[in-house]
Amino acid sequence: MKTIFSFFAGTGLFLLVSVVPLRTLAQSKSGTNHNKTLIVFFDGLRPDYITQEQMPNLFAFRQKASFGKHHHSVFPTVTRVNSASYATGSYPGTHGILGNSVYFPEVNKVKSVGTTYEDLTRVSNAISGPLLTATSLGEVLDAAGESMMVFSSGTTGQAFLQNHKVGRGAIVNPDLILPESFKSQVIAEVGAPPADGTEDSERHKWITDALLTYGLADKGPLVSAIWFSDPDGAAHEHGIGSDQAVNAIRFVDGQFGRILEALKAKGLDEKYNIIISTDHGFVTHIGKQSLANFLIQQGLKKSKESEDVVVAEGALYVKDHDENEIKRIVAALHKQEWVGAIFTKAKNKGEMKGWVDGTISFDAIHYDHPQRSGDILVATNWNNEQNNRGYAGTGYSGGVAGHGGSSPYEINIALFASGPDFKKTFTGELPTSNVDIVPTVLHIYGLPQPSVMDGRVMSEFLKKSVVSAGKLRKETVTTECKYDWGTYKLVVEMSLMGKYRYFNYSRTQRISVR
Repeated sequence: MKTIFSFFAGTGLFLLVSVVPLRTLAQSKSGTNHNKTLIVFFDGLRPDYITQEQMPNLFAFRQKASFGKHHHSVFPTVTRVNSASYATGSYPGTHGILGNSVYFPEVNKVKSVGTTYEDLTRVSNAISGPLLTATSLGEVLDAAGESMMVFSSGTTGQAFLQNHKVGRGAIVNPDLILPESFKSQVIAEVGAPPADGTEDSERHKWITDALLTYGLADKGPLVSAIWFSDPDGAAHEHGIGSDQAVNAIRFVDGQFGRILEALKAKGLDEKYNIIISTDHGFVTHIGKQSLANFLIQQGLKKSKESEDVVVAEGALYVKDHDENEIKRIVAALHKQEWVGAIFTKAKNKGEMKGWVDGTISFDAIHYDHPQRSGDILVATNWNNEQNNRGYAGTGYSGGVAGHGGSSPYEINIALFASGPDFKKTFTGELPTSNVDIVPTVLHIYGLPQPSVMDGRVMSEFLKKSVVSAGKLRKETVTTECKYDWGTYKLVVEMSLMGKYRYFNYSRTQRISVR
């Protein structure tokens, strides 16, 4: 069977003169470590889903793996933010993808745009700079003569953001195969992608088949990544703990089991590092209020098509950064029970409180992109109430269930790592984040970490000891604002370790005047 790499060679890609010194560099760097790495994301995986009954394969894997018990989703806790964050080892304030919906006035002055592959291509064509303002793992590997392949059953945007330059690698998604010239080979050797609208289980199986065919091939990539779009999809539609969500969890766990079996059958189980994470947790939703509709009802935005305030999910872009209008909007939001944490820019760089009273700064949550961040970021409120299946965590967003907020149920997730370069049965107490995955992978192969990369090497998990990032300490930041109706109070907890800061959760309180 012809592999993707001989296929690329047939296109002449490896014959470019400029590639030769980079491939020589790769042999002197990553060539000293012959182990490969597989990164696995289960979209929307809450830690309490991982039971022997629901996920027997991941549960068994956990017993022998290292476990990061203080692992973090990147806020805002949405998929495209986290796919870009893990791929670049950087926060949205660095890489520039600020939500599942994003605002680029060059594309549309009055509306946000989505983040499908087609949307992101429109953005790339419209703006003067790069789509991602940070260097990705795929780019570093490509410069070193190595490659990364991405296999994804989710959205095209999520798949694309994991390796947006593609380079020597590839992206295999039922709705997007890159490079385009690789598509016919995938269809011939793996089969036609499941048609749009088919059961998600078919998509999960198809990308697993593709990973087994190309990712685990003898001359396969140094790094492979597989991203299962469940249990996220089923939980969004049917709710946390629903029969459909449980069935989806069991199915993707079964596909993970197929991967482990294939590695063992090929004698590769001791040659692969496996890192497992998710993009975010999940909460039950009980809200009905639209942020844009609220602003219109309050006379703070003229219409859905108006340019005075543009809404991109929870981000608000106020025309001309009008400070009085920003304050008026924050004041109106502070009074609403469905509104949780509110963030604004810091008055001075590095300050934890926002310049508007009763807000936390973008700097505190690594959100302050120099060109792309708006004026206000809003998270919906949350509480600890259980749903009808016994799962705690409720948010005031619309829909059946979801994510995107700043509750611990959405931010605090699980991390597992196993393989020849990782300790066995180690429990990590220090904070980690999705931005720390790529720096750790680069360290394993002795490849340079770009200077703009925000994450750290998770040295505590590695067999070969390196300098520790520091000691853990917790910090809370409190801000409040008083009104005629009462007081809005916002508390944010963060975990700090040396220069690294992890956002744990926010909590709001409204104290009414009696």
